[in-house]
Amino acid sequence: MTITSDPMFGLVMQNKEICLELINRALPNIKAKQIIQLDTQKDINIVSAHRVRFDVYVRDDKNNIIVIEMQVNNQNNIPARLRYYQEQVDHELLRPGDNYSVLNNYPTYIIMFCNFDYFKQGWARYEFNLTCTRDHNLKFGDNRTVVIFNALAKKFDKNDEPIKNFLALMCNQGDNKNRFIAQIQDEIDKVKQDPERRNGFMKYELNLMDAKMEVREEDIKKLIDSLYELNIKPEIIKQKVMEKYNLTDDEYDKFLE
Repeated sequence: MTITSDPMFGLVMQNKEICLELINRALPNIKAKQIIQLDTQKDINIVSAHRVRFDVYVRDDKNNIIVIEMQVNNQNNIPARLRYYQEQVDHELLRPGDNYSVLNNYPTYIIMFCNFDYFKQGWARYEFNLTCTRDHNLKFGDNRTVVIFNALAKKFDKNDEPIKNFLALMCNQGDNKNRFIAQIQDEIDKVKQDPERRNGFMKYELNLMDAKMEVREEDIKKLIDSLYELNIKPEIIKQKVMEKYNLTDDEYDKFLE
């Protein structure tokens, strides 16, 4: 199980020191000094809207809102997906009766780490914000930024150097002599050796699935795969999933095929 595994990434990012350093390596210009709020697997559930769950949701000491996602499968929908993510972040920030100007107090950054090159330019970093098509120096000023990282990049400019080792780690090529990478690897080992944290994740996932209006077969399959990645004992996974969804042995075994 590596850092690109959804459950592992979330559990490692629960370490505020690691999370803060990753943010500053990904967004060196914001110079975050402290994490005020840190939620992993943050569920955004607005009535009559598509449900969203962020891998990592952070508010720093300057009220920057940072959402961090790990993406290993190219579903060819990143721009549309991040457009919706941004909308959900704003829904979370703006309360009934608030003036729209409240959003000016919360610059937002959506970071997505991909182990594929979505835009096929070979760059390590793709950074986007809204500018005028007639004059690119004229900024729209909505304080929204999207940064997409490509772990397969071979060429890095000066601004990419701080994140280079983390992208290599995503490809299982991390330099363990690097202090930050060694710290992440150490945290991964701690997660693997801590059954309480793994079981806590299992309980959370089961409760989240239970809250869904309709649980599909692929949802159960994905849940089982995630729990296996956390090295939870197979017999415990089987017991909990079968109890939760009233499955027979044969029905459960089909999800393992």
